[in-house]
Amino acid sequence: MERLSRYFSPFLLALVTLCAAQFAQARELPDFTQLVKDAAPGVVNISTTSTVERRGMQGFPFGGQDVPEIFRRFFGDQMPPMMPGVPGQGMEEERHSLGSGFVISRDGYIMTNAHVVDGADEIVVRFNDRRELKATLVGADKKTDVAVLKVDANNLPVLEMGDSDELQVGEWVAAIGSPFGFDHSVTAGIVSAIDRTLPSDAYVPFIQTDVAINPGNSGGPLFNLDGEVVGINSQIYTRSGGFMGVSFAIPINVAMDIADQLKDSGHVSRGWLGVVIQPVSQDLAESFGLDEARGALISQVTDDSPASEAGLKAGDVVLAVDGQTVQDSSTLPRLVGRVSPGDDVTLKILRDGEPRKIDVTVGHWPKEGEMVSGSPHQEDGSQARLGVAVSDLDERMRSQLGVDDGVVVRQVDPRGAAAAAGISPGDVIVSFNGQTIDSTDTLMQAVDAAPTDRAIPVRIVRDGQALFVALRLQSDDE
Repeated sequence: MERLSRYFSPFLLALVTLCAAQFAQARELPDFTQLVKDAAPGVVNISTTSTVERRGMQGFPFGGQDVPEIFRRFFGDQMPPMMPGVPGQGMEEERHSLGSGFVISRDGYIMTNAHVVDGADEIVVRFNDRRELKATLVGADKKTDVAVLKVDANNLPVLEMGDSDELQVGEWVAAIGSPFGFDHSVTAGIVSAIDRTLPSDAYVPFIQTDVAINPGNSGGPLFNLDGEVVGINSQIYTRSGGFMGVSFAIPINVAMDIADQLKDSGHVSRGWLGVVIQPVSQDLAESFGLDEARGALISQVTDDSPASEAGLKAGDVVLAVDGQTVQDSSTLPRLVGRVSPGDDVTLKILRDGEPRKIDVTVGHWPKEGEMVSGSPHQEDGSQARLGVAVSDLDERMRSQLGVDDGVVVRQVDPRGAAAAAGISPGDVIVSFNGQTIDSTDTLMQAVDAAPTDRAIPVRIVRDGQALFVALRLQSDDE
């Protein structure tokens, strides 16, 4: 017995130690139980109905998709075109979609995503207690994907708003929503990144998380561990249509600012400078005399815009707005967009290698509302060094292209410096290393005088849009 005791004691001690460690680790993981109990009443399911025109013939619902074998023999994989008078053509049908939302005021205001209610003819909000109320759309802002609804009710359970600016990468967060129509589903994870820029979403510094988000979660709240709403779940990155570990939420500070404007006026007013900007690459940074790739490079200034009136120019690099650093080009629209039209801001810029400050009165964001022919200029040694053949612009071509100066690129040597910089046939070169180009002779002189030991900025106009490229010239012996 004594031998057994000596044999098992170390084993039992190790087992107890391991269990204690696992228990302690489990206790360190967050418990969302109370958060869900407190928050669930303020989270809602949103269902919409819209009427669309049916495409396809009555009795042929596949409309060219999943065509039965018997029809493939006659039509292949596509159905024949619709014919006038065919029964079922032009008929209307109802479509339904689901999303999530949450209560932001006791008197019936609800926040969700703009894409959840886009085109809806009827919106129904279902609460945690199974009440269903019809909602009206107060307003929606597609640029930030925020919408505000209103239901006829009082004393609704309101969620507490947090401060999304305080979020840190690695922090625990949780989501409540209706994925695939399953009401009040809870998922949790951590903040993977902040201030994330997505294509076509220049005004939203997204919160990236690994919280499981699926269709139906859109518009639902993202909570911190204190049970405060810090974001609105909006998008996922997916190749399959389902969750793949990357989700994006709109910061609640951004969303509430939009919601307040929608409640007050039904639309959003955002600041506007009237410039076209592009990122600053490492080569462009060197060409403009920056110590690192940062800021937003102005490639074009709109006529009669706030930027034009303030004296901003193409080639200026915006480094800060009212003291807030413009780390990259995606930061500038956010900072300016948050400024109320009519207010003044101070821009810190870099011009000709020297820092300056320019005051601009921000304007209102405006409402939404080819290759040319000719004989190429004979290529000489300077153009060969650049790797292009160019032509002068006549008045008709200037009017057609919307430029005052410049030369049009006719041919590009794929092995030359211009091709390496991304210059293509049809581009109009309007400035070269800071010098305005008004003729092929001016371009040749600028090329001859340009250095070969560093990148130089070249401003071009392509399809009506101006942009800068960084170009490194080849030396004569290369």
